[in-house]
Formats: sequence, C-alpha cells, structure tokens
Amino acid sequence: MKALIRSTIIITFLMVTPILLLAQNTTNQYDQNLAKELGADEYGMKNYVLVILKTGSNKTTDKKELDSLFGGHMKNMGVLSETGKLIVAGPIGKNGNSYRGIFILNVKDTLEARKILATDPAVNSKVLEADLYNWYGSAALPLYLEPHKKIQKSTIR
Repeated sequence: MKALIRSTIIITFLMVTPILLLAQNTTNQYDQNLAKELGADEYGMKNYVLVILKTGSNKTTDKKELDSLFGGHMKNMGVLSETGKLIVAGPIGKNGNSYRGIFILNVKDTLEARKILATDPAVNSKVLEADLYNWYGSAALPLYLEPHKKIQKSTIR
C-alpha cells in the first residue's frame, strides 16, 4: 500500500511539475528593454495625469470665435499626440457635471500638465476648464496609438 501511495505521489509530482514550469514561462513575458523604454516600474505601471475638461466660465456664443477656439483645440491635441504627451483623449456624453472630455497626459505631475494645457486655446480662453488628477496606469498605454492610426479613416475636426 505504501508503494502505491508513493508511486501515486511521484507520478502526480512528475505530471504537475512540467505544467507549473510551463505556466511560469508563458505568463512571465517580461521585456526589460520595452519596460525601460516605456518608463515602467516593476509592476509595468507609471504615473500620468488625468485631465477632465469641463465647460468653462467663458460662456461666449459667438460661433466664429468658438469655431476658432475648438479648431485650435483639435490642432493642439494633434500636436500633443504626435509628441507623445497626449495618449488618450475623447469627448464625454451629456451629463449633469458639465464634463466635456478627458485627456490622459504622459507626464509625471500636474505642474507639467498645466504647462501643456496652457498651449490649448479653448482652455486659455476659459471656454474649457480642466481638473487634473495624478493617475497610475499601465506604462504600455501609449502603444495603442500606432494601431489606432491604422483603423482611423478620418480625423475629427
């Protein structure tokens, strides 16, 4: 009986060990160079700044002025995206908080984010105002931008 139990334990060990080793090899795909390039910490994460844009104190209704400000806003977003500073942007649907859109800026702190936002005509004119929050997320987040270019048929103006 002891021999049967011992054999069963050995066979179980021999069957489970390769599975555990295989699981370790397939789940640990760490790429040190990519992590360094993206500024990742040991968890694959890094600091960003989340910006929530909301309706500002400038309530102008002048269509020509608004078109100019939002045209400049969109152009500025394109420049920030090309330089790697803006990695997520998009409008927010109608809501009771006057939120208009979000940015995730590839910067370490809100001080740098404020300098970047100073380049936005809609923010400078106070048509849009920004709430800034430090945010900790995947360092790989900027990598989605290249595939996005391949699926984007036209640009928002």
